[in-house]
Amino acid sequence: MTRLVPRLDAEESAAWLALVSLLELLPSALDSQLQRDSELTHFEFAVLSYLRFSPDQTQRMSALAVGTNATLPRLSHVVTRLERRGLVERTPCPEDRRATNAQLTDAGRRELVRATPGHIAFVRRVVIDSLDREQLGQLAAIATAITGTLDPEGRFAALPG
Repeated sequence: MTRLVPRLDAEESAAWLALVSLLELLPSALDSQLQRDSELTHFEFAVLSYLRFSPDQTQRMSALAVGTNATLPRLSHVVTRLERRGLVERTPCPEDRRATNAQLTDAGRRELVRATPGHIAFVRRVVIDSLDREQLGQLAAIATAITGTLDPEGRFAALPG
């Protein structure tokens, strides 16, 4: 059964198209900066960051997948790449032998520390400095409202710790 929904008006359409453009352009720009400066993808940076702020810099793979909004197969593939570079290691979970943990290595922590200043500078130049303080507050409120609809349990928004 087809349900009729109201069309977007001009203001709604403009807001939606602006958001779509941002969602298309920003991820590849973040990837390009990190790959150029640190040989990391934005997702790899996110995995390393999530581990960095986890207790003992360790997370179960399943929790890491939830925290980074990834499927287990995607996360496993990325963790394998990070393991090959010595940035992460997998260990059996002591609480549940069926589970596997990912742990940030000393080399991974150093790589993250090395990558962070350039990443922050890029984020500041592209996003933060493009907005005045009022717009920055509006962006935070808007992103929080939309995220709350997409993730009502707040699983993705919560940092470990």
